[in-house]
Amino acid sequence: MNLLGFLAALSGAVAIAAGAFGAHGASGQAAEWLRTGGTYQLIHAVAVLVAIQSRANGPGWAMLGGAALFAATLYVMALGAPRWLGAVTPIGGLAMIVGWLWLGLVLLRR
Repeated sequence: MNLLGFLAALSGAVAIAAGAFGAHGASGQAAEWLRTGGTYQLIHAVAVLVAIQSRANGPGWAMLGGAALFAATLYVMALGAPRWLGAVTPIGGLAMIVGWLWLGLVLLRR
């Protein structure tokens, strides 16, 4: 079993559910947070699958972890968690950026 691939697929499913909830079950800022988190999480779920196909698991883990942290902080704030958690969100964004740059370097070296 490919754990990274499984988690990427699970991440994609969670992203769709969050986006659907944002579109149909939330309003205002909560809906926007759910939409943003879902978009970034879904894009990175697909990017992780590309990284796996490129045999670049390290960048895949960075992207998956970053997307999970980024989206999760937005999701929990949408559900009522304290807004100070928004200060954690950029850490996930930084991990996603690192994952993309790392993937680029891996592909450049090939």
